[in-house]
Amino acid sequence: MIERYTREPMSEIWSDENKFGLMLEIELLTAEAQAVVLKLFPENVVAEMRKRASFDVKRISELENVTNHDIVAFIQNVSESLGEYAAYFHKGLTSNDLIDTAFAVQIKQATEIILKDIDKLLSVVRQKAISYKDLICIGRTHGVHAEPITFGLKFALFYDELARAKRRILLALEDVAVGKLSGAVGNFAHNPPQIEAYVCEKLGIKPCSITTQVVPRDRHASYITSLALLGASIERFAIEIRHLQRTEVLEAEEPFKKGQKGSSAMPHKRNPILSERLTGQARLLRSYALAAMEDVALWHERDISHSSVERVVFPDATILVDYMLSKLKGLLENLNVYPENIKRNLNLTNGLIYSQSLLSALMDKGVERMKAYEWVQRNAMMSWNEGTDFLSLVKSDKEILKHISEDELENIFSPDRFVKNIGEIYRRIGLDT
Repeated sequence: MIERYTREPMSEIWSDENKFGLMLEIELLTAEAQAVVLKLFPENVVAEMRKRASFDVKRISELENVTNHDIVAFIQNVSESLGEYAAYFHKGLTSNDLIDTAFAVQIKQATEIILKDIDKLLSVVRQKAISYKDLICIGRTHGVHAEPITFGLKFALFYDELARAKRRILLALEDVAVGKLSGAVGNFAHNPPQIEAYVCEKLGIKPCSITTQVVPRDRHASYITSLALLGASIERFAIEIRHLQRTEVLEAEEPFKKGQKGSSAMPHKRNPILSERLTGQARLLRSYALAAMEDVALWHERDISHSSVERVVFPDATILVDYMLSKLKGLLENLNVYPENIKRNLNLTNGLIYSQSLLSALMDKGVERMKAYEWVQRNAMMSWNEGTDFLSLVKSDKEILKHISEDELENIFSPDRFVKNIGEIYRRIGLDT
């Protein structure tokens, strides 16, 4: 488990106190529904049950050592506090009515924290996208210099990606935040559907449309997969930062605190440790998604092969995502960006990044594409091999100069043409400034 990294609210959601507290509330709401909706007993019985009902996690653990069944131990412990009113407790319910319904509420509680984390990160990413909107940098394909973009576009892309991740999580939450009080095989033999509807409404979740004793686990697999996809997006941007921090690039760098050490052997080291940590944690999240998918196939109307998996996967996955989002937010808030290095790298290839612009200009002048490609490439390869200025070589090429003037070449070899539509891109993703 990774709780030692966790801020308190998330860890409390997965505590035994919260879990059994939710189960107790489900039990009391069930009794309330049986009294109010079905009129099985007087409503003052429920009021008295609420006054008396309590549980003790330590006592439950002691009883479980005997019963080898945590829910039976819970029921026995609460019944001890109810006295004569224990006769109205856990009427018509099965263990998994409590487990799955409480689990749905826990997932909803955890997701509320995660959604707040995403919103905080979106705010930081938005600010970075706007701040660096017009800072021209080199774009890279296959790790190789391609054509100019702006540094802000890197953040704008991540902003849109995070927004999609949030939508996926909200959709997955709608599927997974469902309760069930349909009994041992899902047929409502002992409590009618009205009881389930009453309890779920009070808990702020929906009744599951159809169940066995178990809420179908494709719902849960979808939820964990949405977290894993969020982790993959975090990893993608973490890798971007790692590449930008390489010594020979150094366009951006993780914050390096006073007194921080990068290596026990090499005092000069400043390593992208947070980005590397996020990369590793994303791998862990993906393993949880696979485990959740393995839980979908259960025997008949119930088995518990999924239970032991979920006791690890759901607390760990939600705690881990909470941690990752918090760490990335802090990293980006304090990210060091080096415009002078960005400018240096933009000009690193002696103007080769304008080769497509030159190709297009020649085609606009009526030169057949493959012929134009041949003229541009021969000058580009000479520039690459000899380290000479690409524009100077082009200005000496008589075949090209027959079609394009030197003044026109100066305009072609300008980064401005590459960023003229940045505003439209920002408008599309809601980053208008």
